[in-house]
Amino acid sequence: MEKLRTLLALILQVLYSCMAYSASTNTFFYQDVFNANGNGEIHFNGIKLQVETPLSSVFALRGSNVTLPCRFWYEPPLNSPRRVRVKWSWSPVTGDREVDVLAAIGHRYRSFGDFKDRVYLQQDRPGDTALVITNVSLSDIGRYRCEVIDGLEDESAMVDLELRGVVFPYQSRDGRYRLTFPDAQQICMGQDATVATFDQLYMAWQEGLDWCNAGWLADGTVQYPINRPRHPCGGLGLAPGVRSYGARHKHFHHYDVFCFSSSLQGGVYYLENPLEFNFTEAVRACIDDGSQIATVGQLFAAWRFLGLDRCDAGWLADGSLRYPITTPRSNCGPHKPGVHSFGFPPQRSRHGVYCYSSR
Repeated sequence: MEKLRTLLALILQVLYSCMAYSASTNTFFYQDVFNANGNGEIHFNGIKLQVETPLSSVFALRGSNVTLPCRFWYEPPLNSPRRVRVKWSWSPVTGDREVDVLAAIGHRYRSFGDFKDRVYLQQDRPGDTALVITNVSLSDIGRYRCEVIDGLEDESAMVDLELRGVVFPYQSRDGRYRLTFPDAQQICMGQDATVATFDQLYMAWQEGLDWCNAGWLADGTVQYPINRPRHPCGGLGLAPGVRSYGARHKHFHHYDVFCFSSSLQGGVYYLENPLEFNFTEAVRACIDDGSQIATVGQLFAAWRFLGLDRCDAGWLADGSLRYPITTPRSNCGPHKPGVHSFGFPPQRSRHGVYCYSSR
């Protein structure tokens, strides 16, 4: 019992000493294996770590390189530089969990997952922790977190990566409203595209997209853009805008989909042939010409970014028949720019073909 009393007395003495010390100073100690003194301690006196991304959003094109800005500093400034740990992570637009992109200490870093060997820190000046992403892909869009860790100090900032591109509505060859959300994801992927985000659809609406059929978006909502109100599209009493059905069940409900494609690393061209092709011949003709039959997303990207303008309808990889018009003119369908569609004709019918070459 006497030993227990002695032990309790020692504990109380230590606690009293700590309380007395903390009452007389605003400083604190913490462990830091990188910046520690010989005792594994570092002494701060009112110094605050600050992290900032000066832009809330950065835009890029697929296949390009992009820099996501981020910097850190101390207030008040330090007398000597300190090594910190920098971590970049990413949250996709679908709302899935955050995943690691890159972790770095000084000039040593490690990249992860789909970002492996495609990312690095810019580090142009002290405190610069900007993330450089090379060969940007359609799946890279989302929210990025720049996190700087100095011992127990941990501050972060966010920046969104968005792609410039083109949104196009897509309907199943089986007809209107046949796609679940997983179907929609597969459809867009097969057309060299991804399911569009709300921001991408909204921007397309601002640029004039007008489509009466509701389609899936990347967040699982179902919406459609209307610039010209009319009876079959919600009535004349509703103002123009992006109209929403809200979130729908991804496996039970069926709609069309809005896909998004960005720039091409190649080109699309119309393959001339006086006899034209059935669908099977069209696929083979593009291969024989050293290319492949174009997807819907590639044709839309060529129309949007390369100004492809052709009045001839041609086969595409999904079995649809379409043609791109940049300058509307007589005998070329609707008097407005766009990629116009004849739907899915019988595959035995004979038409031209649009081929895609990565060269």
